[in-house]
Amino acid sequence: MTMRALMSILCFLAAVPVLWGQQEVVRDTIDEKYREDQFYVGITYNMISDVPDNVNLKGVTGGLQFGYLRDMPINEQRNWAVAVGLGMSLDQYGQNLLITEDQDNNTIFRVINDDLIDLDANRFSTYTLEVPIELRWRTSAPNVYQFWRVYAGMRVGYAYWYQSKFKGGGTEVKQSDIDEFDPWRFTANISAGYGPFNVYFSYAINPFFTDARIEQTQEEFGFKPLRLGIIFYIL
Repeated sequence: MTMRALMSILCFLAAVPVLWGQQEVVRDTIDEKYREDQFYVGITYNMISDVPDNVNLKGVTGGLQFGYLRDMPINEQRNWAVAVGLGMSLDQYGQNLLITEDQDNNTIFRVINDDLIDLDANRFSTYTLEVPIELRWRTSAPNVYQFWRVYAGMRVGYAYWYQSKFKGGGTEVKQSDIDEFDPWRFTANISAGYGPFNVYFSYAINPFFTDARIEQTQEEFGFKPLRLGIIFYIL
């Protein structure tokens, strides 16, 4: 399934809770020990930092995320809680950094010059299993679904699949064995909003690459993702 198809599916799913969230929904019975266990789905625009000035985003760059969080209130009012869950993130970074290898299987990182190379597409993609951990504040009540929230925390993930793909000038290069790539992902994140609709931001604590250097300049870089988007929490 392509990234475009996944984004279409997510937009359809996201419309359901938004329409449902137009009304104030009241629980039929009051549960004083309620939890805000939630499924979540989100869409992000992916940016990058810790790269040379001449490495830029190009083409499709975005991500999808989904998963489930177990809510555990920590005060009597139950407006403070911690949550732990399990999820998945599918991310794509369109940019002008070509990743290939020489005849000795050493990785080559090369900035693509648009004037010299006919670039059709160049992207780095990851599929990551994640364990989100959040500290939660909300204006919730036992008998109302809609409330303000601020959730902050981190995610520990493992990129079980990744690939760099270049297409241009009648050639196609795929690279999925990169010694410099760190599959363990640690990100800090925060989301805030009302009802199911929330803004979301995350920043990578550790870079994608270690000991990576641009071939032309020998400049060292790490490639740290930043993600900004919207996330929906569905009870």
